[in-house]
Amino acid sequence: MQRTYQERFPQQDFAHLARTVEQYLSKDTPLWWVDVEEAGETRSREQRGGTYNTSSPLPPAPCPVSSSPVACLWVGNAIDQVSGDRHAHIFLLYVVPEHRRRGIGKALMQYVENWAMKRGDRQIGLQVFQSNQPALNLYNQLGYQTQSLWMLKELSIKSQ
Repeated sequence: MQRTYQERFPQQDFAHLARTVEQYLSKDTPLWWVDVEEAGETRSREQRGGTYNTSSPLPPAPCPVSSSPVACLWVGNAIDQVSGDRHAHIFLLYVVPEHRRRGIGKALMQYVENWAMKRGDRQIGLQVFQSNQPALNLYNQLGYQTQSLWMLKELSIKSQ
């Protein structure tokens, strides 16, 4: 998570992200990893909370925890504010720069769509920075559409 944010905002300190992981990572929020072994073979594994499942049906195949991760996808739950339905929400999709544009992100997105449909979800939500054009391109290519805008206003704090 820290690597993906540091790529977008290199001057920012992201030590606070550990709190996000502590608060939201659980057995109900799967984290899928894609690893590359020494032979260059790509494998995958699933983590729920602190437990790894190396028999996960993720393509292309399970792998040992000792491999080098090159991508991850972290999914949680959200409630649609209009319908009230629970749906999958992507907290994080990250592929290390040297492994991008090889179909890994697309494969992970297709996997999570199938996973969500099997759960009975009718939609998947995610948040993406406007400055992240490669991610926007991928999500648009996969049929994702803007439903709402997350707006912020900077507040100036007056010193006492």
